[in-house]
Amino acid sequence: MKQKISYAQVGDDYDTKDPIKKLAQNAAKSTAVNLKKYGFREITDSRGESAYVWSFDSARNRIVSGSAQDKSFDSTQDKQDFCLASVIEGLGTKNLVADAMLKITGKTYYDVIGHDTVATIINDLVTVGAIPLVIHAYWAIENNDWLQDRVRMRDLIGGWKSACDLAGVSWGGGETPTLKGIVVPDTVDLGGSATGIIRPKTNLITDKKLRAGDRILLLKSAGINANGLSLARVIAKKLPKGYATKLANGKMYGEEILHKTHIYAKLIQDLLTKKIDLHYISNITGHGLRKLMRARPNFSYVVERIVKPPSLFDFIQEKASLADFEMYQTFNMGMDYALFLPEREVKKAQIIIKKHGFDSLNAGYVEKGKKQVVIKPKNLVYDGSSLDLR
Repeated sequence: MKQKISYAQVGDDYDTKDPIKKLAQNAAKSTAVNLKKYGFREITDSRGESAYVWSFDSARNRIVSGSAQDKSFDSTQDKQDFCLASVIEGLGTKNLVADAMLKITGKTYYDVIGHDTVATIINDLVTVGAIPLVIHAYWAIENNDWLQDRVRMRDLIGGWKSACDLAGVSWGGGETPTLKGIVVPDTVDLGGSATGIIRPKTNLITDKKLRAGDRILLLKSAGINANGLSLARVIAKKLPKGYATKLANGKMYGEEILHKTHIYAKLIQDLLTKKIDLHYISNITGHGLRKLMRARPNFSYVVERIVKPPSLFDFIQEKASLADFEMYQTFNMGMDYALFLPEREVKKAQIIIKKHGFDSLNAGYVEKGKKQVVIKPKNLVYDGSSLDLR
């Protein structure tokens, strides 16, 4: 009998992590008052979203200008019709798969790793309707020996740079700390931050726009992306041939993990430019399809159709002896981005999505009722209490 391997068992237990994250979020709320000192205010609806948003405090700026009727100040209002958004994210452990595959194939795969680090950051940022402006890198190492593999460094830098071009973002700089005793030898901890602009302010996307009756468009993923890797790596250790194990499609297990994640920045920008009425966006990362209920309102999110998961997920499910319930709350299962919009907008949006080279599925709808995700094809129900974190 195969032993079940859950995500919590391999060291990433959301029941432990999420309460700490919620505690930090609650502590952070009181610090927003500091923005007011400089003439800004936070968009409170963005707290807990994938990206944090702030804007000019128009009332305060009118006072600072000397008069609410100051015509010279009023003439600048159009220039202030924007918000700023920021986010910080990390890749996780996908680079450890690349390190293992180097020994098998002789390729570094760090072009994929650089690309995916940017993708994890940017795909979160654009969920609030932001256009990415600047990204900064954070590459922490145990010692400088890690930097001496010039091929790997060339691939990492090249992958990061090409992903920036795909996202239309400027790579402003970064930090490469040497953290002996913190970072494991011969590895790197990859992450970064990004800032974007929402212009005009009407392009801001928060859960206040979400409505009962909205359709759920799911975008087809390129694979596992950067989530669930701890579990995927444990499975590799239990296989006689490890990452070289062949899947049903003839590809090696490690190769299938190392697909590049889609970057959706230009797609979201195009949808907004063409006036598609996007009501909400959810990046399907940690927590899997439970992320469909990330918004605060108590709605039910009913999924009527799903994509056939790539063979990688079938392989993981078999080797880990996991039920569908565990799989769909851990992995994206072939669907990594959710757009919520009125039914009248679906066909127009799908045409634009296709022009950007992505596949979408008119998968379900939002309805009034208990906060939950219902995945009908799999007879799965995730109660709102199982995702007590935005």
